[in-house]
Amino acid sequence: MEGDGTEYRIQIKEKFRIMWDKKCLFGGPEDFHPGIAQEDRELLEHLFDVDVKTGEQPQTVVLQGAAGVGKTSLVRKAIVDWAEGNLYQQRFSYVFYLNAREINQLRERSFVQMISKDWPSTEGPIERIMTQPSSLLFIIDSFDELNFAFEEPDFVLCEDWTQVHPVSFLMSSLLRKVMLPESFLLVTTRFTACKKLKPLLKNQHSVELLGMSKDARKEYIYQFFEDKKRASQVFSSLRSNEMLFSMCKVPLVCWAICTCLEQQIEMGGDVSLTCKTTTALFTRYISSLFPPVDGNCPSLPNQTQLKSLCHLAAKGVWTMTSVFYREDLRKHGLTKSDVSIFLDMNILQKDTEYENCYVFTHLHVQEFLAAMFYMLRDNWETRNSLFDSFEDLKLLLESKSSKDPHLTQMKCFLFGLLNEDLLKQLETTLKCRLSLEIKGKILQWLEILGNIECFPAELEFLELFFYLYETQDEAFISQAMRSFQKVVIDVCGKVHLLVSSFCLKHCQCLQTIKLSVTVVFEKTLNSSPPAEMWQKDDGSIIHCWQDLCSVLHTNDHLRELDLCHSNLDELAMKTFYQELRHPNCKLQRLLMRFLSFPGGCQDIASSLTHNQNLMHLDLKGSDIGDDGVKSLCEALKHPECKLQNLSLESCDLTTLCCLNISKALIRSQSLRFLNLSTNHLLDDGVKLLCEALGHPKCYLERLSLESCGLTVVGCEDLSLALISNKRLTHLCLADNILGDDGVKLVKDALKHPQCKLQSLVLRRCHFTSLSSEHLSSALLCNKSLIHLDLGSNWIQDDGIKLLCDAFRHPSCNLQDLELMGCVLTSMCCLDLASAILNNSHLQKLDLGHNDLRDDGVKILCEALRHPNCNIQRLGLEYCGLTSLCCQDLSSTLRSNQNLIKINLKQNTLGYEGMMKLCEVLKSPECKLKVLGVCKEAFDEEAQKLLEAVRISNPHLIIKRDYNDDDEDGSWWRCP
Repeated sequence: MEGDGTEYRIQIKEKFRIMWDKKCLFGGPEDFHPGIAQEDRELLEHLFDVDVKTGEQPQTVVLQGAAGVGKTSLVRKAIVDWAEGNLYQQRFSYVFYLNAREINQLRERSFVQMISKDWPSTEGPIERIMTQPSSLLFIIDSFDELNFAFEEPDFVLCEDWTQVHPVSFLMSSLLRKVMLPESFLLVTTRFTACKKLKPLLKNQHSVELLGMSKDARKEYIYQFFEDKKRASQVFSSLRSNEMLFSMCKVPLVCWAICTCLEQQIEMGGDVSLTCKTTTALFTRYISSLFPPVDGNCPSLPNQTQLKSLCHLAAKGVWTMTSVFYREDLRKHGLTKSDVSIFLDMNILQKDTEYENCYVFTHLHVQEFLAAMFYMLRDNWETRNSLFDSFEDLKLLLESKSSKDPHLTQMKCFLFGLLNEDLLKQLETTLKCRLSLEIKGKILQWLEILGNIECFPAELEFLELFFYLYETQDEAFISQAMRSFQKVVIDVCGKVHLLVSSFCLKHCQCLQTIKLSVTVVFEKTLNSSPPAEMWQKDDGSIIHCWQDLCSVLHTNDHLRELDLCHSNLDELAMKTFYQELRHPNCKLQRLLMRFLSFPGGCQDIASSLTHNQNLMHLDLKGSDIGDDGVKSLCEALKHPECKLQNLSLESCDLTTLCCLNISKALIRSQSLRFLNLSTNHLLDDGVKLLCEALGHPKCYLERLSLESCGLTVVGCEDLSLALISNKRLTHLCLADNILGDDGVKLVKDALKHPQCKLQSLVLRRCHFTSLSSEHLSSALLCNKSLIHLDLGSNWIQDDGIKLLCDAFRHPSCNLQDLELMGCVLTSMCCLDLASAILNNSHLQKLDLGHNDLRDDGVKILCEALRHPNCNIQRLGLEYCGLTSLCCQDLSSTLRSNQNLIKINLKQNTLGYEGMMKLCEVLKSPECKLKVLGVCKEAFDEEAQKLLEAVRISNPHLIIKRDYNDDDEDGSWWRCP
């Protein structure tokens, strides 16, 4: 019946079936097609299902995936299935297909004209179906290929689908749901364009097309090679390189790789070497497209033609352009005959569906030729007037995969082409000259990067290692990394381990490695039998891990290793310990926080007696337990153990382990610092420790018992130990319920002339202003105490008054006083001001989280401006300050030449207050080095003021996450 859509379905079915069946890239066989996997068919069926969580049906679905993964094939299959009555019959009356390549060539028209191209005249006017937009599905294929900026202001967008507008306006109106808002959209795009697409859409549902599964890739490879031995060889080589094997998710890339490797096998080449890197394989593939000839062959491109093509490729990669039109080719100096050469070689392909469109046979081919562009440049020192920004090597080198993912593979190929063997192979095959001048430029850039003070935040080391691995040039890697003293790497897979182990072996100047190894071992153990996992081939997990661990004895400069949050199985641990015990291991600091020790702690304990360079061991948060401590204590008692600093914070220890620790403290000649914080030791455990502390052979200098369940009962033993101990200088008792009675006992020890404590932390110890009198009398007697932390206790103004009587006394030597969260008000500020003026020793005062207000700070500022004031660091975070105090703060910053750090976070200073502060911060009279404020807490204008300060005073650090311990560590902790 006329007008029921039957003719449209017939026409669409015929058109897209032909397209779908005949699509062929890479110059492959006509019958080659990967087909549509069953899971992808199911994915199509459920794209517009109601969301279980929200109960809403998505109106816009984004189908995203890598280039060539099958997005276009899938949506074309969808429209054929719809036309045949097998898909979306109850949802959509009509489905329209809009392809980016065709849209790019359109100028002005109405939207209804755009979609009428396939509309049969027998169906009647198309306008009649537009009145029911909720039954329409528009498929926008290859959004990433659209040459539109999509920056149109809202007022130019159009609702009327009959009005003539520039096509870019129409597409923007459709995507933003200004036109036909009730209609449904299915948009396909590459990942690289998601950032551009996302702001245009409302409430979109995104689906990723993954390509061929691992099993499908294996099946395809075995089908490709009739000889099963060859198939096994190729599969094994590809499987050992996860980057290449991942590329094989794309069906036609998998075909190209198999074709290339088949040719090499027939020539007697080594497949495993070709599969070592992506660059090696694509060098072989590109070379295979250039037929071997004798002499000059007119069908081969010359240097100029090749340079023009590579220039086109590079510009395309930078601008995320993969479709080129005749005008683009002409602008890059490519004539019709030039293009014919590249078409014949299957480097370029002409679109058979849309006139005037050209593409590289695959994105990876474009990326490889783009990398070659940088090798074809003659002179990097000269720039002509036509110099494009993408020709700036520095911009490419400074790009990051997180921000510029479209540049990553090109950059990978660029580093790979620094390999002289691959370069010679290309020169021979392509009959062209490639320059290695770029190699020196890259080394210069890396040298600068290695000397940047703020690194490693400026650099993703793992990304850099991926690029360096591509070179397979050990000497180059050594040169490239010689300026780096520290690396930080998160190893989350086998490929990360592979590239990290290869590169770290050649980083001979490293002093510190921070390494988090997760997923690698547990994933492999769950999926592979142990024999397969630990096989000794070059690409195996154990081989890579052994290579990485060997750095412990091959790097003479390595002094610190951080393995925090790593997941290592028992065999991996044993491999690590073997290297730690190696006689050439110079490691001094080992951090193994939040680790599991599946084989127990005997091996780490054994390492302490074998490695006499190891002086610092941090096991915070690891599952040591009392049994583990027993093994460690046996090592500590050994005369060959030279460990000075041991942290067992949050290691699930109990009272039971304290006897072993106590015996170790008496026997150990080297241990100086012990952190037992956040363990359930209780008073009985501390009593055992105090027996050791009181022993004349205990050499411990710093002890932390924070949050160990200590009460007033344990304080008596502790007090006696402090009196008899001549060496303990730092003690932390934070987060224990000592109360006023407990503080009184600690006071008795402080008053004793034999007590040598320099630092005492009593934060959150549940005492009140009653303890202030005890502490005040102790401070007058004690000559050694220079750091006191009383934070988060109920001291109040009355308690501070008593303490200040001691603070301002000439015999008080206190330098560092922390009173955060002590329930203080402006009433105590006169006493504090008096202490500031009369105590010439006091250099740091932290009053944060107290209700001092503007009036209190005004009083403090008068003292801070006095020439007798020696305060260098002042904490006023969350003190209820407003813009009213900023004039006083400004005059203080101008006149006080000692004050170098101030924390003003979480105060409502406002724009007016910041204006006053910023005026003095830009002044040369201000000596401040660190300012703690959260720029984001201010309005835009105030943020501009702070930015201006940052530019005019580069020596001032403005810190959002202010922590005064960042620079020099907390006093009681080991630096």
